Amino acid sequence: MNFASDNIVGASPPVLDALLRANAGPKAAYGVDDVSERVAARFAEIFEREVAVFPVTTGTAANALALSAAVPPYGIALCHQEAHILLDECGAPEFFMHGAKLVGLPGRDGKLAPATVAGYVDTLPKGVHQMPPRALSVSQVTECGTVYRLDEIADLAATCRQRGLALHMDGARFANALVALGCSPAEMTWKQGVDILSFGATKNGCLMAEAILVFDPALAESLAYRRKRAGQTISKGRLIAAQFEGYFADDLWLANARHANRMAKLLSDGMTGLPGVRLAWPAEANEVFPIVPRSMDRALRAAGANYHAWSETGLNEGDAVGEGEVLVRLVLSFATEEADVRRFLDVAAASVRAQAAE
Repeated sequence: MNFASDNIVGASPPVLDALLRANAGPKAAYGVDDVSERVAARFAEIFEREVAVFPVTTGTAANALALSAAVPPYGIALCHQEAHILLDECGAPEFFMHGAKLVGLPGRDGKLAPATVAGYVDTLPKGVHQMPPRALSVSQVTECGTVYRLDEIADLAATCRQRGLALHMDGARFANALVALGCSPAEMTWKQGVDILSFGATKNGCLMAEAILVFDPALAESLAYRRKRAGQTISKGRLIAAQFEGYFADDLWLANARHANRMAKLLSDGMTGLPGVRLAWPAEANEVFPIVPRSMDRALRAAGANYHAWSETGLNEGDAVGEGEVLVRLVLSFATEEADVRRFLDVAAASVRAQAAE
């Protein structure tokens, strides 16, 4: 019953198989091999257009380098106040932006609203004393487990275009959002106005493989150099690309995400059916954030369940965690077994019965 993260499991077997195939024999270095070429072509097919592809090994590298291409050292990148780039990447985006700042804005359910972005940008003083906003970054899935709808992305993109901002999407859980919305990758990105994407695969079945996808050619020009300077131009680039080849084969990436989301729905439905349990935010992809009685939390941990208590700072206005409650995060993955979910629910239900009998 380990729901601590979708990073705790290894890679999907088809990804490892593809990695072993690419490992055999000599191939050209630094990403000019046939595997890397096939993967670049596959990305173009998936996204229905030519796209600049820059594979990297971590989501932090993808986010930091993507933003560095869009924001000059004197600029600002806007994001949600709970965004991973702001709270969980040790200043890497600001480091690679060479002095540019991240500014976090509030938003319900982990999402930013166009009016909030516009209100911040439009009220800033103009002139050299004020750093100008140059990009907006949105997380898909958000840090609260919610998913931006297509119209919400389009509205944010329009707000960005009107104010000269590039739109970056942190897609660490891109596939989970995609299957939740039931749309195509193109529909969730460039067709709505996304300029640059951090395409995540590590959480959904790869060993360590992420990619920066650039839809605006002007933003792609410097990224080859930025990636090299960051130590992310891997000499044996075929071993990064091969993971994507296994990931995309037979739509494994979509099947993995559907399974994780399905397990999250099973868990969410089961938890919300128990007395004293409520969700902090809607469970729309593969994360569930229930507020549970402390007695239930103790029973689950005693039974061997592994998960994290979560910060209350992102709760919507008017919501609060009571003295006898705790907010927790439960993350489901492509490798989550249904038996573990049902056992977790059984323990939770038993704790409710035990508490009622006291």
